[in-house]
Amino acid sequence: MARVLIPLAQGCEELEAVTLIDLLRRAGIHVVTAGLDEHPVRGSRGTVLVPDTTLDQALHQAFDMIALPGGQPGANNLNADARIHSLLKKMAAQNQYTAAICAAPLVLANAGLLHGKRATSFPGVLDKMNLPDVTLQTAPVVQDGKVITSRGPGTAMDFALTLIDVLVGRAKRDEVEAGLVR
Repeated sequence: MARVLIPLAQGCEELEAVTLIDLLRRAGIHVVTAGLDEHPVRGSRGTVLVPDTTLDQALHQAFDMIALPGGQPGANNLNADARIHSLLKKMAAQNQYTAAICAAPLVLANAGLLHGKRATSFPGVLDKMNLPDVTLQTAPVVQDGKVITSRGPGTAMDFALTLIDVLVGRAKRDEVEAGLVR
């Protein structure tokens, strides 16, 4: 069974976080949500999320993917956490998937994972960074090897369905999407 870590930082975009958690679990993927500390996470719109565990505890587990929800100040809080950068680099070195949506691709960029890659983000996030070796795109979801990025809350379903596709296959993606009646 595929395993995905979704770190939840204070100020995350709850629509993205919950969409990822929900759709991946519908696909039978084992999702672990981890707070940066032991406290409940208050999203950018005030919704309170209770993570499954803490990041410190999750670091002792193996995952096939790490998926970062965006939102602000959530993405900045993820970016400020050295454990997140270390884990991203470790997973990339092990040829595991790294994924980020909305403002969170800035965390991938700052961890050095977007060098020579195609990527997208919420408008104004990556394009304001000096990333001459990153090919910025405006597609809803951009996959370049094991790095997957997406634009924002409105693309969260497409992002989650892409993650399902790469982890457990097109048939499961189609099954989950059919159940959503999109």
